[in-house]
Amino acid sequence: MPRRTSLELDRFLPFRLSVLSNTVSTAIAGAYHERFRLSIPEWRVMAVLANNPGLSAAEVAQRTAMDKVAVSRAVASLLKQRRIARQLARADRRRSLLQLTAAGQRVYSQVVPFALAYERALIEPLSARERATIDRALRILLGRATELGPAHTV
Repeated sequence: MPRRTSLELDRFLPFRLSVLSNTVSTAIAGAYHERFRLSIPEWRVMAVLANNPGLSAAEVAQRTAMDKVAVSRAVASLLKQRRIARQLARADRRRSLLQLTAAGQRVYSQVVPFALAYERALIEPLSARERATIDRALRILLGRATELGPAHTV
């Protein structure tokens, strides 16, 4: 690929990924809020805790690559709604661990089929080969972005 010298946003991968992410999140956010009274950050926290109970808020932030403040707000809201519970870690009483409550588990089990149906509709135009290629490319790009870290100089 020839080296470009000007920034054309419609060809700049970070911009395109951001637009795609924002478009998908915006499309689904209204439905999550309307149907389940959940924000996208709240849903992400619940989804991570459903698969990994007993994480701290910092660990949730790390797994979702979300801002710690956004995770903190989502956790506070979910605690208030009694969709998650917090308990102190036995080994370190300064650390609190989060998990879904029974109410949170019920909401999660209602959102999952909706989320999966949206995903199926989104990727429906892609062939199985294209889906596998995108999955592989996303894994590689996430690993590389993690490896590169903040964009000071590359």
